[in-house]
Amino acid sequence: MSAAAPATPTLLQVRGLSVRFPLRGALGRRAGIVHAVEDVDLDVAAGEIVALVGESGSGKTTLGRAVLGLLEPTEGEVIVAGRRAGSTGEDARALRRLAQPVFQDPYSSLDPRWPVRRTIREPLDAQGIGTPAERDARVRELLEQVGLTEAHADRRPASLSGGQRQRVAIAAALAPRPRLIVADEPVSALDMLVQAQILNLVDDLRRDAELGILFITHDLGVVRHIADRVAVMYLGRIVEEGATAEVFAGPRHPYTRALLEAEALADPARRLTPPRLPGEIPSPVDPPPGCAFHPRCPVAIETCSSVRPEHTRFGPTQRAACHVAARTTTEE
Repeated sequence: MSAAAPATPTLLQVRGLSVRFPLRGALGRRAGIVHAVEDVDLDVAAGEIVALVGESGSGKTTLGRAVLGLLEPTEGEVIVAGRRAGSTGEDARALRRLAQPVFQDPYSSLDPRWPVRRTIREPLDAQGIGTPAERDARVRELLEQVGLTEAHADRRPASLSGGQRQRVAIAAALAPRPRLIVADEPVSALDMLVQAQILNLVDDLRRDAELGILFITHDLGVVRHIADRVAVMYLGRIVEEGATAEVFAGPRHPYTRALLEAEALADPARRLTPPRLPGEIPSPVDPPPGCAFHPRCPVAIETCSSVRPEHTRFGPTQRAACHVAARTTTEE
């Protein structure tokens, strides 16, 4: 079943995407396959923020890298504004302009030797966008857009605060005028006040520039604040998806419920605590049959251990892959 279609034209289309890696053992011998992402469908519309959530090891970052064209899918496809990710030639060059990343640690993602001006201008230079005068003007425009001043242009990352570094990273991502931003934990390294400032900036930018944003995070408090829709990943698969308000008000998948319960017990900093579930997330080298969540699921039935659940629609936007939830809906 394909992903729920946003109300506005789709910018990002992920269809049947799987990413698998060979696992090497002693002497470089093949020791198995890492099933990092399995059969994922996902859409992001222009002007929309879709949050991708789940525990560490769920495949969120791998999916984000595949969307950016940094990883070749094993199966399926990624299309951004009509361009296929992972292809070569003109499509690949176009994708570098259409989709840009913002990473978790703004310090490690910035060259410590470069002043802010050069960091922001680099994507324009690398892709040959505009004349030198136009590139300089674009840098000044971006500094203002992300809340920095001309005084910051000649400073280096070491002299900037964490929030200022992330603003520089966002400005560099915006420089080639992309249609899609993949933001991987962009505020998790920042304190609460700075987090709020950056989240408000991201929200303003997506509205003003009609950006589509795939927002990878473990923090459900952030998701509540900024995301239009949420997709919950477990062991490489999306197990639930829908409008944020709809999913949070009535989660259908037991894993989603566990994450929300963990958020309710989290500390005031809203850091997501581990779900209160038995065991740990299984190895992606040897994923369980049927529903991958069934070894930890408090409501699993016999079918869950042998048959992979298909996605069932539960509301205007909400869908979840759960035998128990589907059976309950049928009985209602």
